Amino acid sequence: MRTMRLAALPAGEKGSQGKQHRGIFRYVSAQTGEQPLTRYQGAFQCRYGYGRAAESVNQGDSGQDFAAVRMDGNVCTFVMCDGVGMSYLGDFAARFLGNALLEWLGMTPNPTAEAVEQLLHELTTPASEQLEKIQPLESSPLLLREVLMEKRNRGSQAMYVCGRIELSRGSGKSRMWVAWQGDSRIRLWRNGQEQSGAFQIHCRTNERWSTREGPVGGKPHIYEAKLSNERIRLQLYTDGLNDLDAIQAYIPDEHIQVLLDATHTGGLEDDAAFIELEW
Repeated sequence: MRTMRLAALPAGEKGSQGKQHRGIFRYVSAQTGEQPLTRYQGAFQCRYGYGRAAESVNQGDSGQDFAAVRMDGNVCTFVMCDGVGMSYLGDFAARFLGNALLEWLGMTPNPTAEAVEQLLHELTTPASEQLEKIQPLESSPLLLREVLMEKRNRGSQAMYVCGRIELSRGSGKSRMWVAWQGDSRIRLWRNGQEQSGAFQIHCRTNERWSTREGPVGGKPHIYEAKLSNERIRLQLYTDGLNDLDAIQAYIPDEHIQVLLDATHTGGLEDDAAFIELEW
């Protein structure tokens, strides 16, 4: 495992291994390759990693998952998206939505349920315009192209988790705000005790974001908390790491890397993204 403190990420870059510039740290998953489990230490402690399913690796395909973290002093914003495989180019929806949410959270000191829902609807127009420009390969068989065009008409979809944490600089309480739709795991420990129930009861596979419709299956779920001087650990991961579901104890880096490598099963059965924050 590695600790990384590197140079700036260009604004238009789609992926990076984790870079720091002028006190701002940013990690964006590349989707075209793996990210070994890596640590970053700032006001927040962060671990992150990314792996594509064995099938995607063997075929040279992009991963359907997307993950990103940005830290600027006492503020951390994060996003994790899981593209819906049965939709058209789920990797596009995950990447487009993830980048948009990360940018929005960085500019929104006090996010609300109403504001994020409005954003999710507003993003459908630019997302659909970009998706329209992506043409199925002309070399594909005609029948396959027709299927892909029909899928494109129904849009691209992704599940998501996103949030903003602002640590108190004085005697006040730190603030955490999280929004999500879908079945990506969100787990929270406070002073070593897991308190994930508020997330687990709203973990639903039929909920997601669509480039055509915006929120699907309901409105975004919201978790807000003001936190005092207690030890917090927030862990996010997609279903490629579902072996973590039954584990409540802290897991060493090398054990998480074993799950990301999945050599015992010949590679991951599904894409896997992992973010863990402590403060």
